[in-house]
Amino acid sequence: MTENPNRPREYDAVLGGQNPPPIDAAVLGGLQGVKRRLANPEVEVRVAALSDALKYGEAGLDLIIKALQDESKLVKFTSYSLLKDRTEPKVKQKLDKFLPFCEFDVIVVNKFGQEISCHHQFNQYFTEDLGNSVFMEMLLIPGGSFLMGSPETEAERQSYESPQHKVKISSFCMGKYPVTQAQWKAVAALPQVNISLNPDPSCFKGANLPVEQVLWEEAVEFCARLSQKTGYTYRLPSEAEWEYACRAGTTTPFHFGETITPELVNYKQGETSTSEAQSTFHNKTTPVGSFPPNSFGLYDMHGNVFEWCADYWHDNYEGAPSDGSVWKSNDPKKLLRGGSWAYYPRVCRSAFRFRSDARQRYPVTGFRVVCVAAWNDIVSGCV
Repeated sequence: MTENPNRPREYDAVLGGQNPPPIDAAVLGGLQGVKRRLANPEVEVRVAALSDALKYGEAGLDLIIKALQDESKLVKFTSYSLLKDRTEPKVKQKLDKFLPFCEFDVIVVNKFGQEISCHHQFNQYFTEDLGNSVFMEMLLIPGGSFLMGSPETEAERQSYESPQHKVKISSFCMGKYPVTQAQWKAVAALPQVNISLNPDPSCFKGANLPVEQVLWEEAVEFCARLSQKTGYTYRLPSEAEWEYACRAGTTTPFHFGETITPELVNYKQGETSTSEAQSTFHNKTTPVGSFPPNSFGLYDMHGNVFEWCADYWHDNYEGAPSDGSVWKSNDPKKLLRGGSWAYYPRVCRSAFRFRSDARQRYPVTGFRVVCVAAWNDIVSGCV
């Protein structure tokens, strides 16, 4: 009888045969068996092998340290989890140059706003010290391609969200939250670059609330001061970067799915999204991080406050750049994204674009920052 070539064989783990061993199988071959499993193309096999590596002392520990450079984020995360509480000098030395992980749950809902799935996710980040015990977490956003804009079949879509077009985005870092009032105050105390900043411009007061009533040029000044302090170039995101980060790989109107509810997003009461149930609304800003994040670990991408982008307004995407760069024009008005506590669900969609006078203050307008140089300078050799 002809042997099935896909059937795992007992000696594959020992002799390095063609077939991967079962993920949970007892693997023969000692340290060499672990090494073979860590070289396996299947991510799950490499992850399962990491815990076994701890049984082999220093040599096994070296294998886990090496796995921090694995191409799979899951393998990196598993390696980091096994190492983060260890005290060996070589482990500490390696982790000092390795960005930590944050963990979070990502929720998906159906058209009625009912949760249909929840999966655990993680991402790497670095922390920027703004002074006076105020910090800013910056998440790593991997590069990729996506369709920007909304399809013609999407409910509540607007003509200026067309035409849908493919955009390639390079890796960058983005603020985990909209800039808070505590962060704004810390940076407003730094030396002026171009214009002065009011340390407390917001209508709703609270250190962990998003800063609002911020002009576009003031958000640019915030970035300039932060850049001057840190040595990295901070800026507002391009419109394409913002939408790519908001969608986090999704194609639905919201990164949660087809609809949102007040348990997921801070938006205006009165109008409902697709089959959405009514519930408690806030009618003001809420502390950042109060609602579930997307798959990149970004919070408040829908609702709470609108966020300034670096782009100037265009009536549609005809002629838009395909590389994610900032798109300028002669229009003095600027781009806002994300919706807010005072706007209906249709305005909070991933594709929605809002044209705003950059010289007017509104209690719905905030921003978050991005940093490209940090990816190259901090992340290289760490991920």
